[in-house]
Amino acid sequence: MSQQHAVGVIQTLGFPAILAAADAMLKAGRVTLVYFDKGESGTFVIAIRGPISEVKPAMEAGLITADNTFGGKVITHYTVPNPPDNVVAVLPIEYTTEVEQYRF
Repeated sequence: MSQQHAVGVIQTLGFPAILAAADAMLKAGRVTLVYFDKGESGTFVIAIRGPISEVKPAMEAGLITADNTFGGKVITHYTVPNPPDNVVAVLPIEYTTEVEQYRF
């Protein structure tokens, strides 16, 4: 039986909040940052992947840290346990060669 994985996504208002969230998430669990992008109106999005048991505490740490960052605000967040292969293939959350060197 393969290990169950999850994807966690956080969107914040302001770059410092997303940077602080990413830092906290990567320190709080054995997860890989697989996606970063700028949105409209000063929002930023990051996505992490890893075992379900590691994504949960990483997301909690990221959300708390982003909200506690001066001027930062969490716009939205979501965790997808065991995303189906077709979702992984279509969305930019797949492990790529660019992030492979950081994968646990």
